[in-house]
Amino acid sequence: MRTPFTLLLLLLVSACTGPADPGPAEPGLPAGPPGPGVLRVLAGSELTDMGDVLEEAAAATGVRVEFTFTGTLEGTEALAEGAVDGKYDAVWFSSNRYPAGVPEAARRLGAQVEVMSSPVVLGLTGSKARELGWTDRRLGWGEIAEAAGRRAFSYGMTDPSASNSGFSALVGVASALAGAGAAVDAAQIDAVTPELKGFFSAQALSAGSSGWLWQAYQRRATGEDPGGKVDGLINYESVLLSVDSVRAPPEEFTVVYPSDGVVTADYPFTLLADAGDDARDAHRRLTDHLRTPDVQRRIMETTHRRPVVPGVALSDAFAQHDLVELPFPVAQTAVDALLAAYFDEIRRPSRTLYVLDTSGSMAGDRIASLRSALIGLTGADDSLTGRYRRFRSREEVTMLPFSTTPGEPRTFTLPEGDPTAALAGIAAYAGGLREGGGTAIYDSLSRAYEVMGPLVAADPDRFTSIVLMTDGENTDGSGLAEFEASFGSVPARLRGVPVFTVLFGEGSDDELTRVAALTGGKVFDARAVDLGGVFREIRGYQ
Repeated sequence: MRTPFTLLLLLLVSACTGPADPGPAEPGLPAGPPGPGVLRVLAGSELTDMGDVLEEAAAATGVRVEFTFTGTLEGTEALAEGAVDGKYDAVWFSSNRYPAGVPEAARRLGAQVEVMSSPVVLGLTGSKARELGWTDRRLGWGEIAEAAGRRAFSYGMTDPSASNSGFSALVGVASALAGAGAAVDAAQIDAVTPELKGFFSAQALSAGSSGWLWQAYQRRATGEDPGGKVDGLINYESVLLSVDSVRAPPEEFTVVYPSDGVVTADYPFTLLADAGDDARDAHRRLTDHLRTPDVQRRIMETTHRRPVVPGVALSDAFAQHDLVELPFPVAQTAVDALLAAYFDEIRRPSRTLYVLDTSGSMAGDRIASLRSALIGLTGADDSLTGRYRRFRSREEVTMLPFSTTPGEPRTFTLPEGDPTAALAGIAAYAGGLREGGGTAIYDSLSRAYEVMGPLVAADPDRFTSIVLMTDGENTDGSGLAEFEASFGSVPARLRGVPVFTVLFGEGSDDELTRVAALTGGKVFDARAVDLGGVFREIRGYQ
């Protein structure tokens, strides 16, 4: 039987070719039975790299950590809704800044102990850094934004509604450009929106996690994705240093530390307010151990994160020792304003084509779940993740239902400003989906590329993706082998479009995994969780 900690070690083994990306786990499920010496922890997925350190800590302290992984936003929602109550002893995210700004979540946070830190910075290929003259001098976010605005370089970044590194980058750039001595507010965000548009015009990759972002970057760097090379990544310093030291990128990164400041993840290991005495004792013993100088050095060597204990010197791997910390918005109104501006005005808009199984096997609860999941993306879902992962102004959304054959595609373009009418149109369309017939998965996926072709040609400057959802095996038309054989003939501008496959019902795990791998996408499993939650999770990758 695989214990949660065994799973952690397996994930570490699988991470040898790139940052680990286990994906969010269901926050409502306990990580393991409570007991003396066991801490059940809801954590950010990047903590997979702490496996060796925590194994050693268990031997030294008798405290074993049982992780369940989730995203920061999903974890905050679990806290706010009480889904953690009685099921976890602690949470361990890269930062508590976001949950601390949500009152219902903040009241469940107890004692917090910082264990390590990592700033969010810009990593560029060495050749691009030399071309820009950024290898031997300090520069601020303003100069970086100016170069990005004229497309002097391109970069990838995680979605700020899905990943703390993406949100920290957004906060850092906005705060620096606003010249805010205090935390940036809604009025300042509005004032610097033109400069932010320039900065984010150079964003060439978006992702819901650092692991998938790295995989997408590699595909571009090696030419497997013909969409063109990307010059760098905005991410945690630890990720960029890890990439250079153990993951053999096509070209070594130069880390750029903006002189006017960064936002740093401080990794607070946080007891829940209702944790029992056993958990409190285990938390104290473990955090005391993790903050000893020898273990701090071990963490630095293993994870490339900075020590937080005074007197533990930084290694030579860290080019910049003294960093300016930018203020972080505490008010939920400022967070909402910043994310709304990013999605509705600032970043490049997205285009998504949904290939939706409406075969006879979808009858009953399954077709109802599909309708509900799509309608939730129009704004009907008022949950925390629903608010940030809905369809946005300027988006282009195409629905392609299929059964025995592909259906008729329907494209909705959401206007800038007020997309209410278009959202109502999507909701009405979703509510009208009806089931019946067979299952032509691969004929329908091929048809999706045909539909996507003229849309991409007419407006190529969008983040573009395909979502394929099916609840069964392919029964009609061409099969997977035929699709794979014909994929090479897909136009180059479309071969780089990732297909995010959704397992539902009796869908084939093996086949949908192969489709995702072939196209540079990712598999999402909705067989045991809410389909709407999976659709919201996918939104973080679009």
